[in-house]
Amino acid sequence: MNENLEKITAFIEEHHVLTLATAVENEVSACSLFYAFDAKSNSFIVASSEDTLHIEHIHQNSKVAGNILLETKEVGKIQGLQFRGVFTVLEDAKLKALYFKTFPYALALAPKLWQIKVDFFKLTDNRLGFGKKLIYKSASV
Repeated sequence: MNENLEKITAFIEEHHVLTLATAVENEVSACSLFYAFDAKSNSFIVASSEDTLHIEHIHQNSKVAGNILLETKEVGKIQGLQFRGVFTVLEDAKLKALYFKTFPYALALAPKLWQIKVDFFKLTDNRLGFGKKLIYKSASV
C-alpha cells in the first residue's frame, strides 16, 4: 500500500462521521453521515434514505466530495481529510456486513446502504509539519 494511503487510512479509521457535499446545477447540499471504511476498495459505506436532498442529487450527479476532520484549537494537532469519489447503491454483501459490524444497532432500522468509491484523498496533518499535505490519487483518475 502507498505510504500516504496508509496514513490516510489510519486517520479515517480513527473517526466515524464524514461530511458529504453534493451538487446539481446551482443547488448544493451538505450532510453528515456515519461511515464504515473498506481500505481494499477505498470505499466509505454509509446509510441514507431516498427522501433526502443529497440522494436526490446523487441520482442526477453521482460525483461527490467530502471531508473528515479532527476538531481542535491546537494548531499543531490540526488534521483534516478531503476526498472526492462516486456515490452508488451498495451491492457488495461483504461491505454490507462491514457496515453492520461497525454499527450493529443499524440492523434494526434496515437502512439503504450506499458506497462512496474514493478516487482522491488529501490529508492535511499539522503533526507532520505546519500545513503538511498527504495526497493519494487512484490510478483511474
